[in-house]
Amino acid sequence: MIRINVIINNNNYKKISFKGHALYDDYGKDIVCAAVSATYLCTVNAILSISSDSINVIQSDDINIIEVIYNDNITKKLLDNMLKCLKSIEKNYPKYIKINSKEEE
Repeated sequence: MIRINVIINNNNYKKISFKGHALYDDYGKDIVCAAVSATYLCTVNAILSISSDSINVIQSDDINIIEVIYNDNITKKLLDNMLKCLKSIEKNYPKYIKINSKEEE
């Protein structure tokens, strides 16, 4: 299962982490992983092309993290859109993706 954890503070994104694999199908045929990966990569690339200092991206074999450094209007809207798309995937494939949001104090 892909687990996405969203940390929010005062209606602003602080951190979004992606961990795990959907295991919907064999590697290379997994449409859930492909959809999540495409959504994540398109959003990260869009944000970085507009404002390279608004996010920090950490990637490894088992986790991908978006740390939000500067919550400008465009970054927030792109992240809102990404999460809206991911929630649509979660709605259609609830056994393979889970999104958790948490308000940070």
